[in-house]
Amino acid sequence: MLIDAGTGKAEHLAALKAALAGAPLAAVLVTHNHSDHASGVVALARRYPAATFWKFPWPEKDPRYAVPWQWLVDGQRVTVGEDVLTVVHTPGHAPDHLCLWHEPSRTMFSSDLALASGTVVVPHSAQGDMSAYLASLERVLALEPGRLLPAHGLVIDDPLPLLRAYLRHRRAREAEIVERLDEAPATLEALVAGMYPGLPAAIVPSATDGLLAHLVKLERDGVLRRDGPVWATVV
Repeated sequence: MLIDAGTGKAEHLAALKAALAGAPLAAVLVTHNHSDHASGVVALARRYPAATFWKFPWPEKDPRYAVPWQWLVDGQRVTVGEDVLTVVHTPGHAPDHLCLWHEPSRTMFSSDLALASGTVVVPHSAQGDMSAYLASLERVLALEPGRLLPAHGLVIDDPLPLLRAYLRHRRAREAEIVERLDEAPATLEALVAGMYPGLPAAIVPSATDGLLAHLVKLERDGVLRRDGPVWATVV
């Protein structure tokens, strides 16, 4: 069983073949339908026609990769050899994002929930949801994993302090937004310029998208309001 499909690059397919060492590929579990995780299913389906492809549904996006998807649900137990993984739906980074929990070893295959270094983007433009992301962090924290295996970067061997730090960081960002808008209403662009001074131009769109996810959450929470492009605190 393979977790995440990559992008179908030749070097990835060669590495997978070597890892299988002649064994068949039975199944591919895709953690969410972002291209770096899902687009390789097409190449894998051609090379391993007997493999099945599984993920949590994202109806607007799933048809773009034409494989016969089978659907996972939250809490589903997936048998892997003599082991079992439990599906943990963790939306926020994407609506369909999931983690896979191996309870005996307290290991979480955590995809894009957290990184050993840096933060995870919650892209409002791609149905990212900050409220859901914070709830997902809380849910995984409550399981008290001993190790996270993220899709990018290093293994996280002491995840609980990191997850708590992620939550503190997001709450501090919300507090800063509210403080700035208490002083004066502002546009999203002005907030980005004030909160991320000197940010390289290439990163501005991503920062803008992530900050918008915070603003929309605070609007839903009844803390902020908007008048056209201008955001303000609720009086």
